[in-house]
Amino acid sequence: MVVTKHAAVVLDFSANGVGIIHTLARKGIDVYAYDTKGPYQKGKSRLATCGVCPSPLTEEENLLTFLVELAKKFEQKPVLYAGADDYVVFISKYRKTLSNYYLFLFPEHQLIEDLLDKKRTFDLAVKYNIPTAKTFFVNDESELDNVINEIEFPCILKPVFGHAFRKHVNTKAIHIEDVYQLKKLFPIYSKFGELVIQEIIPGDNKAFYKVATFFDDEMNLLALFTLQKNHQFPIEFGTGAHIVSKRIPELVKLGVPILKELNLKGIGMIEYKKDPRDGQYKLIEINPRFWLTHSLTGPAGVDFSYMYYLYLTGQKPTPKLEQIDGVQWIYLVRYFLTFLQKRKKGEMSFKEFIQGLKGKKVFALLAFDDPMPFIRSTISHLWNSWKPKRKKRNE
Repeated sequence: MVVTKHAAVVLDFSANGVGIIHTLARKGIDVYAYDTKGPYQKGKSRLATCGVCPSPLTEEENLLTFLVELAKKFEQKPVLYAGADDYVVFISKYRKTLSNYYLFLFPEHQLIEDLLDKKRTFDLAVKYNIPTAKTFFVNDESELDNVINEIEFPCILKPVFGHAFRKHVNTKAIHIEDVYQLKKLFPIYSKFGELVIQEIIPGDNKAFYKVATFFDDEMNLLALFTLQKNHQFPIEFGTGAHIVSKRIPELVKLGVPILKELNLKGIGMIEYKKDPRDGQYKLIEINPRFWLTHSLTGPAGVDFSYMYYLYLTGQKPTPKLEQIDGVQWIYLVRYFLTFLQKRKKGEMSFKEFIQGLKGKKVFALLAFDDPMPFIRSTISHLWNSWKPKRKKRNE
């Protein structure tokens, strides 16, 4: 018999955090969810007790006090979930204090910092002989000429610390067409943090794959999941819009030993892109947290967020190492916007868009028992998509 006397506290109101809320609340678990004001207004859910919390970036001491005082209201330690990098870093940094009040499982703090720093992640890839895209770390403009002689255009410019960079610039990467554009944009974006210049690995959205694991405190594998991306938004450098569960044995053989060697206990995810030039899976990133599309794991028979709850509350879940393939995860508004972009390029028809809605699926936010996160997110995405076009027409 499953015991749900421990509450769950979720920090994050993105689709990631809402996915955790939906999974746990539907299992009869009391969920309390918090984020800063902007995300709270967009993602607050009727399936959880929701509120605003101090920022993990600018109000660390206030957030620590907030979480400690919150935990004192519960008879049993709540299970603590983090859906965003900022909260992962914060919880890890204050793990000694927070572990007195909450149940959670993270790898060592140094590993978390390494994995959220693209420079250190690249060093780890070299250490463990993991193939990567051709990558250059540039400290200032004076080093650009050396890179220009070695990189092929177009290329991408992206931050070393993505989670901090996106607080200022809402993009994962900047597409660079030529030398002129690189020299023009580098000083503009370098104001917001260190930057890395990287080659573009050929291949469409379907060349992206993920391997996710849940290792317990003794590094026993409790959950395993692999997926393939079908569509992302924006189409060039975006996040998942349409994903499918798919077991890829060769990636399991590649990814699981790496995550185990790193001692990445708790939730871990490694993303690859398959390079058609040499057939190799090239490392994109490694994350020590729940990833955006984790809610696909439940309908696919693994259910990471629930397994995490069961393990931390001492209920000894049976390992889930097999999955149901062919289940789709759809972030509906992003899938629609992706379709519009791809249709304009002649890469997707309306018939193909409709075909992608058929079959067994789970939606990122669309839920009849909790409609408002979907409605607010859809309005926000459509507004942000329309706003630049309106500005351009008025110029």
